[in-house]
Amino acid sequence: MTLNPYVPIVGLLILGALFALFSVSIAPIVGPKRYNRAKLDAYECGIEPAPQPIGGGRFPVKFYLTAMLFIVFDIETIFLYPWAVSFEALGLFGFVEMVLFIVTVFIAYTYVWRRGGLNWD
Repeated sequence: MTLNPYVPIVGLLILGALFALFSVSIAPIVGPKRYNRAKLDAYECGIEPAPQPIGGGRFPVKFYLTAMLFIVFDIETIFLYPWAVSFEALGLFGFVEMVLFIVTVFIAYTYVWRRGGLNWD
């Protein structure tokens, strides 16, 4: 009798889910219950939290620009992995295409850098 090759993976997923459910459900029962003001406050890397207006206030556009830049360079990295795996099979054509892709992203990076998009002021 042959086992399905996915049985160990499914078993590991079930074991992980059971461990997570057990940990979350048992923590309130066995964990310490010494509450104080510091534990109930929001944690911001050791800095006292600044009061925020109701509704959350507005974020500077700089946060969104940084997030979009991260996504662009993250997608570039995602494209580099399959290319690296199949580098020999793609030959010269794959190499030239990846060089063009990296040059295009590098041009965008230098444009953002020159415009001050990477300065966090």
